Amino acid sequence: MSMSIDRAPARSATRDLAQIAVFAALIVVLGLPGQISIGSAGVPITLQTLGVMLAGSLLGWRKGVLSVLAVMVIGLALPVLAGGRTTLTSLASPTAGFLIGWIPAVIVIGLLTAWLMPRYRLIPGLLINILGGIVVIYAVGVIGMLLRTDLTMGAAIAAIAANGVFLPGDLAKAAVTAVVAQQVHKARPGLIAPLRRRRPAAA
Repeated sequence: MSMSIDRAPARSATRDLAQIAVFAALIVVLGLPGQISIGSAGVPITLQTLGVMLAGSLLGWRKGVLSVLAVMVIGLALPVLAGGRTTLTSLASPTAGFLIGWIPAVIVIGLLTAWLMPRYRLIPGLLINILGGIVVIYAVGVIGMLLRTDLTMGAAIAAIAANGVFLPGDLAKAAVTAVVAQQVHKARPGLIAPLRRRRPAAA
């Protein structure tokens, strides 16, 4: 009996590491098609943000962050980011904020998804993905551009807003993530621990 209890944490840790590795690999694979840079600011549009949204929605914020950090660490040695970039190359560019934004994005998505649990609902899930995967990433991206360029706040926002071609693709990624998350959480309840406690039933 004690042996089975002792092995439980080890199995749990192994499962967590496997999930983190799988989602880190997914983010890398989604970068293989490359990137599209739009506008004079060169805002990078990639499928890797889909992997970030999925990591937050399916793993929660802790394991999601570790998946993203694993990609960034691997990227120190290998060009695993979209467009054949390394982490250092990306961080040295004016659009570094769009990469850094992955971390708060996966935290926001993971925490709010846990707040939805134990039942994942499609529309709230979609809104969570839009907030974390689009609003947060672009907000951090704008801050990064302000720190790395001579653009004013208004000019940086205008440079992004003037190129609305990225929005349909980002919305599609948020929708795909919500659909996938709904099906996965239905098939595997308890994948993300609820953030809210259930109220006790009335006597």
